[in-house]
Amino acid sequence: MLGTLIGLIIVLVVIIALLTDTLFVVKQQHAVIIERLGKFNKIVGAGFHAKIPVIDRKAATVSLRTMKNGFDIDAKTEDNVTIGLEVSAQYHVSYDMGTGPADSGVYKSYYMLQQPVAQMRDFITDALRSSIPVYTLDEVFAKKDDIAKDVNATVSEQMAAYGFTLVSTLITRIALPAEVEDSMNQINAAQRTKAAAQDLAEADRIRRVTEAKAEAEAMEKAGEGIANQRKAIAVGIKDSLETIQETGVSNDEANQLFMFTQWSEMMTEFARTGKSSTVVLPADFKASASMFEQMLTADEAGDQANVPPVPPQA
Repeated sequence: MLGTLIGLIIVLVVIIALLTDTLFVVKQQHAVIIERLGKFNKIVGAGFHAKIPVIDRKAATVSLRTMKNGFDIDAKTEDNVTIGLEVSAQYHVSYDMGTGPADSGVYKSYYMLQQPVAQMRDFITDALRSSIPVYTLDEVFAKKDDIAKDVNATVSEQMAAYGFTLVSTLITRIALPAEVEDSMNQINAAQRTKAAAQDLAEADRIRRVTEAKAEAEAMEKAGEGIANQRKAIAVGIKDSLETIQETGVSNDEANQLFMFTQWSEMMTEFARTGKSSTVVLPADFKASASMFEQMLTADEAGDQANVPPVPPQA
């Protein structure tokens, strides 16, 4: 009985072991390479599968997902500046199945190259070190995306033979020597200072032109105002003379009276304000003095007419 029980247990263990070795599951976005007696047999994709125990074995599980690998290299530009580049490569095993399993990307990625990722890095490094020397430092910064695309196209053809698809190659950072970076910063600062000076000069020119235009327009308007003022004064003088002449005064007397009136008003305003420092007087006061004496005589005559007569003394 005990021997029979032990025998059943051994049989069950063997059966479980065989089932475990026979049945297996492949995860999504993965492929499994099956070898039979050490020779390639087939490739199976995601799902539930079975194989012959002991005879068949899972040689490798290959991921079909896109992977990323980053590394640093140094290169020299056309103007002899050594720069450091941070490169990021995205790649995956080729999905191309070819005419047969042996032509598929999964087969090539496992059997064709021992260290495909290291080889891809070498290809990219070599391509970049061949491309960078034909560009100056400024051109590397300006065309880094174009350089990365050219390198990606070149390396993609090389890696396709090993069952890999290079999705993209990116230059994520360009590192400069400290002295070169300082020089570039000084150049940029000088250029910005120059641009600022040019902008300030242009702004000053615009301000001066605007002020000149405004001053010219103001002078034009002031001239128009003076002209209109003089025209109004002339019309007023003309009307005043005509009014005076209507009283029977001759032209000469009317002109003299008008001039004397203007002079009197001016002197009155001068006496009232007392702020003027310059007084313009006529060179010849004869006419004005004669008129002024006549006005005084008339005024004295009027005063005497209003004084009552003095009675004679006994």
